[in-house]
This record gives sequence, structure tokens and C-alpha cells, in this order.
Amino acid sequence: MTDTRLPLYAQAATTLSADSLAVTPAEMHGLIAGMLSGGMALEDRGWLTMLYDYTNQGMGWPTEAKTLAMQSYHQLKTQLTGDDLDLDIYAPDDEQVGVVVRAEALVEWINAFLAGVGLIGKQGRQLSNDVTEALSDLKAIAQLGIDEDGDMQEQAELLEQVCEHVRVCCMVVHAELGARPDADETPKTLH
Repeated sequence: MTDTRLPLYAQAATTLSADSLAVTPAEMHGLIAGMLSGGMALEDRGWLTMLYDYTNQGMGWPTEAKTLAMQSYHQLKTQLTGDDLDLDIYAPDDEQVGVVVRAEALVEWINAFLAGVGLIGKQGRQLSNDVTEALSDLKAIAQLGIDEDGDMQEQAELLEQVCEHVRVCCMVVHAELGARPDADETPKTLH
């Protein structure tokens, strides 16, 4: 697990809204995850500029919102490049909202993830079948909805399975396209 903890989703939503930003926490988090998974250099601070361009017409974010974005970046960088194979999708907690709102946040996260991969996308890059399939799955999942007339408990269980598939798809994309920290950071000794 990562040491970076994000605030509760509702608190993050309030921060972004209070700062007059027309972006949800899910969209912000998904966009950053997509940029990292698409191959953005890990220490490239240009991601903030891309975030501002994509979400706020190029205008910088106020301090609290920028801090939230920085926390998201550090959490995602740790998760995507770590050995734990964990990836948290920033969405409302089941206990705070219903399954419909959680599904809507997942769709926002996926669409922003795909946009982030596209923002970083290297022209002419040949994608493996696994990455092509993962991206296609994400696009298809983003089109799904919740059957509001169905059993909500069953819908919640299905949503959890879909979330797990989204995590796996994102990890597949990052495994092929995403930057990795230098594996050999130990100093070399000359004899």
C-alpha cells in the first residue's frame, strides 16, 4: 500500500467545487492515472500544465486543489510503479452514496483515464494485443450503466467486479506504456 492517503471523496469534491473547477475528483484522478500509464516521464512536472489545460482552460489551480492533484499524482505513481499491483480508483465510498453515483464516478474515471493516455500518446506507437484489448474493454465499460430497476445489492456486486477489471486493464496499459523508475539505483563500485 502507498503512504499517500487522499481525503474522502466528498471532501475532495467540495475542494474542487469551492475552487470553481469543473472537474470531479474521479476525473482528476483518472486523468493523472492515464497520463502516467500512457508513458509520461515520472519526474516530468509538465503533467500539471496538461492537467490545467485539460480541466481549467490552462489556468493554474488554487493551492488546495493543486495539493489534492499532487497527492493523487504521488499516490498513483507509487501504486503504478510498485510491486504490490494495487491501484485505487478514486470514487465515492459505497456507504456514502448509492451504487448509481459510484458507477457514474467510475465512468468519469475511465473516460479521464483514456483521455490521459491519449494526451501522452506517442504517435505511431504499435500497441500489443493485450493493451489494445484493455483499452477496448475500458471504452466498452464506460458505456455501461446501472439497471436502476434491478436488485441494488446485485448491481453493487457486479460493479465491484467491473472495478476490478478496470484496475487490471489499467495495470496492463501501464505495464506496456508507462514509465518505470530506474531499476538499478545502487551506486556502482569501481575496482
